[in-house]
Amino acid sequence: MSQHSSLVEDLTIQPVPESQRTGQVRHLFSFWFTVQIIPLAVVTGFLGPTIFGLDVKSTVLAIVIGSVVGAVFMALHSAQGSKLGVPQMIQARAQFGMYGSVPVTVIVVLIYVGWIVSLMVLAQQTLGAVISGLDNTAGLLLSTALTLTAVVVGYQLILRFNRVMVWLSGLALVLTLVYTGLEAGSGGTSLGSAGGSFTWAGFLGMASVVGVWQLSYAPYVSDYSRYLPSRTPTRAAFWYTYAGTVLGVIGSMTVGAFLVAGLGDNGVLADLDNIMPRPVFVFVMLVFFLGAIDAGVINMYGSSLCVLTCLQTFRLTWAPRASARHLTAVALAIAVFVASTTVSDDFMADYTNFILVLAYLLVPWSIINLVDYYLVHKGNYDPESFSDPTSGYGAFNVPALVSYVLGCLVQIPFMSTTLYVGVVAEQTGSVDTSWIVGSVATAFIYLGLLRARRRTSTPVLPLETEIPA
Repeated sequence: MSQHSSLVEDLTIQPVPESQRTGQVRHLFSFWFTVQIIPLAVVTGFLGPTIFGLDVKSTVLAIVIGSVVGAVFMALHSAQGSKLGVPQMIQARAQFGMYGSVPVTVIVVLIYVGWIVSLMVLAQQTLGAVISGLDNTAGLLLSTALTLTAVVVGYQLILRFNRVMVWLSGLALVLTLVYTGLEAGSGGTSLGSAGGSFTWAGFLGMASVVGVWQLSYAPYVSDYSRYLPSRTPTRAAFWYTYAGTVLGVIGSMTVGAFLVAGLGDNGVLADLDNIMPRPVFVFVMLVFFLGAIDAGVINMYGSSLCVLTCLQTFRLTWAPRASARHLTAVALAIAVFVASTTVSDDFMADYTNFILVLAYLLVPWSIINLVDYYLVHKGNYDPESFSDPTSGYGAFNVPALVSYVLGCLVQIPFMSTTLYVGVVAEQTGSVDTSWIVGSVATAFIYLGLLRARRRTSTPVLPLETEIPA
């Protein structure tokens, strides 16, 4: 079935031919803004006052800083899509090697599934706030089915949906900020004291959570820019992605902080019914519901491509098409539905730990990818060689694999979670700086190992590639 004759996407992990490269770079703004107007982002805003013990002003400041910093990594990944025309984790073969990229891709799939489960649970709860008496299982089934349907159709439907939803999402966000802001301002406690007080441990913890939220899109952000024409300016792709995701995250998470200020630590999104006119509440909740489905779609779509990437690694002559993506998505949807029905009642604590674990696993991968793309290869890859283990990228890139493992290990002493506090974190008041240390250490380790290998052996990298000092 031709991509031009049907809305259903036919390509999966293959490089997108220039003849099928369409769209405008400005649409990246609407895409990445819309997917942030979701209940899960609001819940993340709760964490500052309820988990990290911050007052609301400190929470909002942490949200802004974490989003502004974390989105840099995410947007740099986005700018790669139009240049290479392949999914992000296919490109990982250039950094980790054909077979060396498989463990990292498997980790990414597990992360995706965790996100989708959280999204489906909150989608069901949001819809249940509008439709009284909706059975939890029925709500989860409906949410998962809608997500699966969009994934089956594929890329074009996802982008077109977001171009429409950006206006509804923007209106819903403004309305929610106005009503929650007014409620917070007229509540029994001031914004400066509601929830707790400023501490460096809480502030950096919240900023880290928001930064990792942005970074968590890195394994698939370029999947949604890969259909843009290859002549798309890198700066334009970066800034449209960056602006959309930063504004969306700050707005949605601030709603969560305001809810705590106005309604107390036990406030939830459904409590908007108490501070909004009913028609406005219904509109806002339906937009948040659709936003949760939208975010679930991009996670399920991305995880389907990752699964196909893993399978195709061991059968390089196979070019999976739409039917393979459909079957993979169905299997993932079943797994998500089953997992969603068994989510722990202690959702907030589990969710916080999940977010922090993402940092430990994703930061080294992201740094290796960005260093290799922007500093080592300077964007000069051969996409056709991504499926050839005898090419210049090889079966395993030992420096990347060693750097990834060391990048994860070096973070351990600096971790601070409810499950484990590292020895360095204990001495600094339980401040979690692991992702900062991991970022810097991974960059230096990877560049150092590349230089060492180049001095002692025949390089796997193209001869014209220079390793920066």
